[in-house]
Amino acid sequence: MDCDQYCRDVETYLCRKNDGHLIRIVGPAFELVSGWAARGIPTKVVQHGVDRYFERYYAKGPRRRPVRIDFCEADVLDAFDEWRRSVGVLLVRSPGRGEQDAPASVKPRHSLVAHIDGVIGRLVARQTNPAEPDLDVEISRTIEQLESIRDTAATARGAARVQLVEQLAGMDRALAAASRGSCPIEVRSAIAQEAALDLEPFRARMEATVYQQAIAEATDRALRDKLGLPTIAYG
Repeated sequence: MDCDQYCRDVETYLCRKNDGHLIRIVGPAFELVSGWAARGIPTKVVQHGVDRYFERYYAKGPRRRPVRIDFCEADVLDAFDEWRRSVGVLLVRSPGRGEQDAPASVKPRHSLVAHIDGVIGRLVARQTNPAEPDLDVEISRTIEQLESIRDTAATARGAARVQLVEQLAGMDRALAAASRGSCPIEVRSAIAQEAALDLEPFRARMEATVYQQAIAEATDRALRDKLGLPTIAYG
């Protein structure tokens, strides 16, 4: 990974989010972003983290000052952790400390009910911008399923809660399959190639079958982002 190009790409994205106001990535900011590059954090994951910070910033009202990249650090690391878990990358590089085992899971930020409400909201919003008939049918089916378990999720405990989480994972897989079916093969191939580049820093530490599965998971995640679809799986 070209560290200088990586930092320039992040700087360009941050400039765009700041409505063209240039915030240079130099000095401590350069060291911070270089550390992300050394850990193999894909630039699109950094962008997701920056987007999260800006969403909260906009929600507070009119912006008062440009956002620096260090403001986004916690969100970038959260986004990276979610990406790692979703594609099956369990080891990360930590500058100066070599490779370390990363936690297999992190406690979700939101309650199960809040997660379901958020997913329903994003899927309903997605219905206003239909793509393909088969995908739209799956989105509608998923909304109905989520609405049917929403009230139960508020009080579910133990085995009942585990069952609901498994249902959400099944819905996520079904929607991912519908997404793949709605996307032309050349587009899927291009996304898969980009996913392979994102995973290249971790390839030497992954068995061949695990690496191929990680590419498939990363491709599904990127395709979901491209289509504006949420992650339904919880935890």
